[in-house]
Amino acid sequence: MTEILVLYYSRHGGTQKMARLLARGIESTGAIARLRTVPELAFVDEGCPHESVSTAKSDDPYVTLEDLKACHGLALGSPVRFGNMAAPLKHFIDSTSKAWLEGTLIGKPAMVFNSGSMLHGGQETTLQSMMLPLLHHGMVIVGLPHSESALHTTSGGGSPYGPSHVNVEGHRQPDNDEKNLAIAAGKRLADIATKLRH
Repeated sequence: MTEILVLYYSRHGGTQKMARLLARGIESTGAIARLRTVPELAFVDEGCPHESVSTAKSDDPYVTLEDLKACHGLALGSPVRFGNMAAPLKHFIDSTSKAWLEGTLIGKPAMVFNSGSMLHGGQETTLQSMMLPLLHHGMVIVGLPHSESALHTTSGGGSPYGPSHVNVEGHRQPDNDEKNLAIAAGKRLADIATKLRH
């Protein structure tokens, strides 16, 4: 069976919600969604007032390099951090040199998704910057085509670069357009991964 790795980091739960929606789309095709996350980063200065503490509760295990080998496709999700992916996820990506040297991800399809706290807070630049290491790994980038009608009506998240969620102060649930785009993205990624396998 086609297996898609849904790898995400979530601080306030918004990106986790999106990961679950993508997984729903993936599994609607008969493929398997393997949900994985990354640990928080420890800071050298324990007294740092800005130390990151996640408020999202996740039952999903931490990702390993074996997960990258086993998957047929990858959905990568992060909160928006100044127009870039969050440090804990970037830290994991930076640790994948062995997978890069072995060509583990070459030719596999990949999609990116995110969640941010404001409408113009950098969702699109975050999605684009998340694609860069995936291209270095030789992955085939999958976006959302304008045939997805929710791209024309969304007043929250979602773009051709990938699904996103505007998660104001961690309290806003994904709206119908954001949900539909995330589910459609998961379905599209799984369908393409299955076609590439055969």
